[in-house]
Amino acid sequence: MSVLPVSPLLAQNQRVPELHNGDRLTRAEFERRYARMPQVNKAELIEGIVYIPSPVRYRAHSLPHSWLNAWLAYYASKTPGLEGVGNNGTVRLDEDNEPQPDLMLRLPEKAGGQSKVDPDDYVRGAPELVCEVAGSSVNIDLHANLNAYRRNGVKEYLVWRTEDEAIDLYFARGNMRR
Repeated sequence: MSVLPVSPLLAQNQRVPELHNGDRLTRAEFERRYARMPQVNKAELIEGIVYIPSPVRYRAHSLPHSWLNAWLAYYASKTPGLEGVGNNGTVRLDEDNEPQPDLMLRLPEKAGGQSKVDPDDYVRGAPELVCEVAGSSVNIDLHANLNAYRRNGVKEYLVWRTEDEAIDLYFARGNMRR
């Protein structure tokens, strides 16, 4: 039995499936589907699994996020070489991980940074610092995200667990440790 090629017109008009929580996808397929869903405010690919977070609560996420952003912006303003604070930017870590961390700091390549900005304006590689404000996402942030960041060379990872009123800071020393 021979397989007939699909015409370019048919292939172009094929429906792109929507993203759903728990989908297991490659990064390329994740990006293809995400691009076709402008109504989705935030979606992440962590260890090959799609996560679409619930709406953001004010005290559990939005307010702590703004305080953390202000602190990092002040730090960046006093630290030569940093670009500034990245806020909810997509990071292409590897083929199974495309998180959108709450905040990040990165050194530009010319200053010795380990990540770069792709021509389509996404960060590729590990930023030097990644921060997450974790209310409902604490189990993802302290397990799957931590493993992905550790494996891809993020040097520092901060998780503010708002419901526990605690902050965890992980450092890379050969391997990222608490």
